[in-house]
Parts: sequence; structure tokens; C-alpha cells
Amino acid sequence: MVSVDEAVIARLKSHGEKFEILVDPRIVNEDIPVEDALAAEYVFSDAGTGDRASQESLTKVFNTTNVLEIARTIIKKGEIQLTTEQRKAMLEEKRRKIVQLIARNAVDPRTRSPHPPHRIENAMEQARIHIDLMSSAEEQMAGIIKQLRPLLPLRVETKKVAVRIPAAYTGKYYQVKEFGTVTREEWQKDGSYIAVLEIPGGMEEEFYERINAMTKGEAETKLL
Repeated sequence: MVSVDEAVIARLKSHGEKFEILVDPRIVNEDIPVEDALAAEYVFSDAGTGDRASQESLTKVFNTTNVLEIARTIIKKGEIQLTTEQRKAMLEEKRRKIVQLIARNAVDPRTRSPHPPHRIENAMEQARIHIDLMSSAEEQMAGIIKQLRPLLPLRVETKKVAVRIPAAYTGKYYQVKEFGTVTREEWQKDGSYIAVLEIPGGMEEEFYERINAMTKGEAETKLL
């Protein structure tokens, strides 16, 4: 739970009334459970003075007096009162996440290779992409890719890769699953592990590098 000193106000105005809660500002950019994000399990009519909202007004507006349920609604539909510095830092962090997602999931259709992050950043600057602080990077990625296409050839694609890990290195086989969806896997009689995965197009080289490092170059891979 965040301390009161570190918390910011999340506010929702409805039915002519104001409802406020004190939350961890990181909830804007991070998937923090509401119960961990609240600095105090109260709904206020004015958090600055400590005046709490009445049970009657909570029931009228939210149809419940459960603080966690009300907090989720306020966070989703209300406004989080960030300082200029907090907002700037969080927008920059969300921008970095979006760039990373595009670099991992989209490729240049001409070369089928990912674009370097700095190229994506430059295109976003040129296209004057608006970053929505309250929407996740994942939710915004598709729309931003669409806006970037006139400036940067992009195609979201997955690649199917087969991999065989020798028995001596199968203790780390779980690392394979960090890259994508395993559509088939088998354990061979010699103790080796074989899998077929679907991975984001932009992660192909990173996948090969990780597997080769993990097996000292003894793994076998094939792009299907």
C-alpha cells in the first residue's frame, strides 16, 4: 500500500457530487491491484480536508458502498490528479513501452526484419503521435501502427519456429516459452526437447540469440 504522502487524488464528479480517493500514481502506467494502490480505504467528498462521502451518496451513485468497487470505477472513469512532472515522466515511460511493443511485434514487410527502436521513435515524433496516459500500451499499439504506416512500412506478424534443445540443456527449456505460444512440444528418447512456437515477428533474432546462449550454440532452430 502506498503512503498518503506519496499518493495522488483520483476524482470522479457525478450526480452533482464529487468523489475522491488517494491512490498510487504508478497505477496510471502499471497493473497494480486496486487494494494495493489505495493509500486509504475511504472514499472522500474532499480528500484535502479528509471529509468522507456519505453512505447514501455512494449508494445513489455507485449502487454499492464497497470501497474497492467504487475505487475501480473512479480510476476507470474519473481523473487522476498528477503533477506536471509526474505526467511528463509517465507519458515518456508509456511512449517507451509502445516503442518496445512495436519493435517486438511488427516488422518491415520488405525485409521481414524489425525496425530499430530509434527509427520507430523518430517516426512517432514526425507523425506527432498522441499518447493516451490512461490507456495501456497494448491497447494503443494497433492504432499507432496504423498512423505510422504512411511514414514507416510496418506489418504485425508472427513467425513459427521449431527448436530442438539437447538433453544437457533442457533444465532451462522453460525459457523457450517466454517468447511466444508453444503449439507443439515433445520430449525425445535421448532426453532432448523439441518445440514449435509462434513468436512475435520482431523477436526472431532475440529468440535465436537467447537459445544459442542458453545451449552454447548446440540448439537446432528452423523457421517454418
